[in-house]
Amino acid sequence: MENQIVVNDYRQMDKILKEERTYLLNMVKKIKKAKCNVLFIQKSILRDAVNDLSLHFLAKLNILCVKDIERDEVEFICKSTGCKPIADIDSFTEDKLGSADLIEESQSSGSRIVKVTGTKSAGKTVSIVCRGANSLILDEAERSLHDALCVIRCLVKKKALIAGGGAPEIEIASQLSKQSRALTGTEAICWKAFADAMEVIPTTLAENAGLNSIKVVTELRYKHEHGEKNAGVSIKSGGVKVDIAEENVLQPLLVSTSAVELAAETVKMILRIDDICLSR
Repeated sequence: MENQIVVNDYRQMDKILKEERTYLLNMVKKIKKAKCNVLFIQKSILRDAVNDLSLHFLAKLNILCVKDIERDEVEFICKSTGCKPIADIDSFTEDKLGSADLIEESQSSGSRIVKVTGTKSAGKTVSIVCRGANSLILDEAERSLHDALCVIRCLVKKKALIAGGGAPEIEIASQLSKQSRALTGTEAICWKAFADAMEVIPTTLAENAGLNSIKVVTELRYKHEHGEKNAGVSIKSGGVKVDIAEENVLQPLLVSTSAVELAAETVKMILRIDDICLSR
């Protein structure tokens, strides 16, 4: 809270400073009593999280203070060290503390990093330091890491890999087309439309690779009709590969099943709309 104090007497000024000193000293003593020797303080939105006097008291009692911790880093630090976040000094007790073998500040390439090593929960958390010339490269590195972690997550949730390169989509399209020919009426049209929609993925892959998409998709369709289920778009060979898995072009099963389910659910949701009212 932003407060303003009007002082008209120097004795009141001394009293305010004395009260502040006593308050901070009691707070620091409570931290020391809990046997804490490293303090992580979250960055404050309105003002500085700590003042110079409190840092002086903490330094006198040999307590290292790491200030300006981001809000989204608090959970990560708690999970890594085994500590619990504390909002009130009265709840600052020894059982809330975490542990680590070494906490040090190291300097590398002109930047300072606080390193926490030897935590008990080894394997549960990991820190990756990305370096780049500008923020664009760092953002791209973060996105790439996120994508890689999502792939691992998919494999952990459903332990199955299938051939990539548009092979599963073309196979689904081929089977749906066969089934649609055995049906009649509007149902047959729906099945055929779903099959055509599945061919968008291999078509896009071919276009992105600079290949002739019509030629590639037609050849893929032909090979899948003749039982070659792993045939997919190959960028290395610049066309269709009979077994795309040989080039290690694989994808988690959960990616394909989730994409099909979400697409189908979206279509069903749109079909349920009776009318659209335009308003300003």
